[in-house]
Amino acid sequence: MTFDFSKIIFIGAILLFAGMLWLEDLSFKDEVSGIPRIVDGDSLVLNGEKIRLKGIDAPELKQKCEKNGKNWSCGRASTTALRKMIRSQKVDCQGTEFDRHQRLLAICFVKELNLNENMVKMGWAVSYGSAFKSEERQAKKERAGIWQGKFDWPSDWRRKHPRY
Repeated sequence: MTFDFSKIIFIGAILLFAGMLWLEDLSFKDEVSGIPRIVDGDSLVLNGEKIRLKGIDAPELKQKCEKNGKNWSCGRASTTALRKMIRSQKVDCQGTEFDRHQRLLAICFVKELNLNENMVKMGWAVSYGSAFKSEERQAKKERAGIWQGKFDWPSDWRRKHPRY
């Protein structure tokens, strides 16, 4: 009796591929849905889980910006903008990693509206990394949201105010 090693290798390859697909399906994915509590312009709490909107950075709640030579509460305005986008509707978030504050980094939606993208598009957050650069350029061009005047980048503001 002779063995056909090519068939054994073929069957082994199929089993290996199936195993890889099975393991990929087991990889960590966190999906959270519900009515959120808004923390600020890029953070919320859903069913007790802290969520950070991935790929964006919004002004901090106590952050001020300048418009026409006067300070205004751009951090509160950013928070209000996110609250208005959600309007007590169900939010669906999906993420695969956590930040250093143990918040799930997630892309979140209200129906088909991508909250992360829309916060940048409407000028209430800046792109963090390369995720929403075209939306940021458009908001800046239209002088939308925080782009109406001068502001510190949220990351710079946090460095200047470490215990706000």
